[in-house]
Amino acid sequence: MKRWQFWLGLAVSAIFLFFAFRGLDLQETLSAISSAEMIWILPAIPVYFSGLWLRAYRWKIFLRPISPTRTRQLFPIVAIGYMGNNIYPARLGEVIRAVILKQEEEIPVSASLATIIIERIFDGIVMLGFILLNISAINLMTHNNEIQVTIDTVAVWGSGIFLTAFFIFLVFAFFPGKALPLLDGLVTKLLPVKIAGVATEIIRKFFSGIQSLSSPLHVANAMLITIVIWLIETAFYWIIMQAFSFNIGIGTLMLLNGFLNLFTIIPSSPGYIGTFDAPGIALLTALGIEANNAAGYTLLLHAALWLPVTLLGSYFFIKKGISWDEAINQAKVSEKP
Repeated sequence: MKRWQFWLGLAVSAIFLFFAFRGLDLQETLSAISSAEMIWILPAIPVYFSGLWLRAYRWKIFLRPISPTRTRQLFPIVAIGYMGNNIYPARLGEVIRAVILKQEEEIPVSASLATIIIERIFDGIVMLGFILLNISAINLMTHNNEIQVTIDTVAVWGSGIFLTAFFIFLVFAFFPGKALPLLDGLVTKLLPVKIAGVATEIIRKFFSGIQSLSSPLHVANAMLITIVIWLIETAFYWIIMQAFSFNIGIGTLMLLNGFLNLFTIIPSSPGYIGTFDAPGIALLTALGIEANNAAGYTLLLHAALWLPVTLLGSYFFIKKGISWDEAINQAKVSEKP
């Protein structure tokens, strides 16, 4: 509660929630949710978990150069990580799953964190692809200049950030013999001797986590799987939409999916409160969907994304007999070589 990240995230969520619910009739929004056909959540849950299983399979690909693992072993850890992101600030769930993987497989935390960063880069590229594929059609469908400018800005800046990061990681993976000495030299010059030794060892372990990118086959396979993962999540969006009276096309849902998830990168309170909801309501309203129906759908979608995986992750966490405090403490401290 005393950490500045928590209070910053809370402030960001409060701002986004203000814009999300500004001008809405909360009673009408609740009515839209209560009148939704909740039965559609049931088929949506296994669809979502199939995408989560594919995320575990993709992680196995990224971990392969470090240590052989099994999807069945990684799936509970991925679920625990999502649970951690949903209930703890600063995406600490990502670090927690790296800590658990180290406990079970002796894979260095810095190496597994490298693979998790690569996951996020692949996700970002595919989400931007979803936006760019459908951006022209969306601009024709809405006369809301503000939302058009926001989508265009997200596409431009997101493309620059994720593609640059992807290129840098590729260069590091293909030319480690040149990149490592360069980084070692920078660390030695910029940090005190005692700290530099630790930092150098962490960097070397981090490099072992990006070696999957040195294989074009692994890169192509992981990118294809990432596309399927996000198509599955788009299908999840479509199933939840059946609970409401409006209907939008798959292309629009692909853009909505990419748009919302890119906003969740912004630091916020646990579970991406506000940063998920505000852009969803704004985009759907700009497309002509009645504001309270748009809010009802976005809030129910958010709950359906949050609750099942949080419960599943909690189940696996308890089953593994892990101390939550111990996991959090280990996630907060830097790894020792």
